[in-house]
Amino acid sequence: MGIGIVLEGGGLRGLYTSGVLDVLMENGLKFNSAVGVSAGAVFGSNLKSEQIGRGIRYNLKFSKNPHYKGFRSLLLTGDFFGGEFCYHKLPNELDHFDTETFRQNPMDFFAVTTDIETGLPYYHKLTDGGYKDLEYVRASASMPLVSKTVNIDGHKYLDGGIADSIPLKFMQDQGFKRNVVILTQPMDFVKEPYKIMPMIKLKYGKYPNLVERFQNRHIMYNEQTAYVKKCESEGTTFVIRPEHSVAISPAETDNEKISRVYEHGREIGLKVLDDLRKFLNQQ
Repeated sequence: MGIGIVLEGGGLRGLYTSGVLDVLMENGLKFNSAVGVSAGAVFGSNLKSEQIGRGIRYNLKFSKNPHYKGFRSLLLTGDFFGGEFCYHKLPNELDHFDTETFRQNPMDFFAVTTDIETGLPYYHKLTDGGYKDLEYVRASASMPLVSKTVNIDGHKYLDGGIADSIPLKFMQDQGFKRNVVILTQPMDFVKEPYKIMPMIKLKYGKYPNLVERFQNRHIMYNEQTAYVKKCESEGTTFVIRPEHSVAISPAETDNEKISRVYEHGREIGLKVLDDLRKFLNQQ
């Protein structure tokens, strides 16, 4: 079956992932299938379109643009990251998303969303990089409380990380016994229970399955990181994680701080490159 790659989310921590992926693309590393969650889907889509540097480029260019992100966008559109601007105007007009390369690249790519009615993850296979594909990417990255739900084909979706933060088991279930996982938290990170549960219950109270997911997300996440470490120790999974916290606010407009997260991804990508090549070349 070849090798799969799993991309965790994390808002602008995804710039770390973008830095790692740019190094992998620059060195010609290929994968047979990819699955991205939230920011992992956003930045990971550039892996399938083979656009080195695109993720950091538009984040630097539009970091202070109120249509791209911010509380003005939230107030005017209901989305902290402007839905129409980020997922349609930007890729179609302002920083071209290479849909032709995306379609021709044989690597499968799945974006994880959360169905708010069922509370279950939904894994959409992106095929052409067109409008509907980008709506699924938008849904995957629609952060709770500061994003509208995304309605696609009669279903309502939010951030994929709510239901499946690190979909390594999904990739294994597709038949990929050997996988690369890019995490956006360091080795010792432990997720704590949500402190904003009262707000979650107030906004999403009519979706009890979704609320239950929020209540148990820290348990799921910590179990998933433990499973990743287990697979890593068994030699079936190659994990690329930051050496220290790359915490960064989604509202960050300081290009120096934005670049710092991306550059740490590049640093780690280069550091693990030789070992990763050996892992990919194992029979």
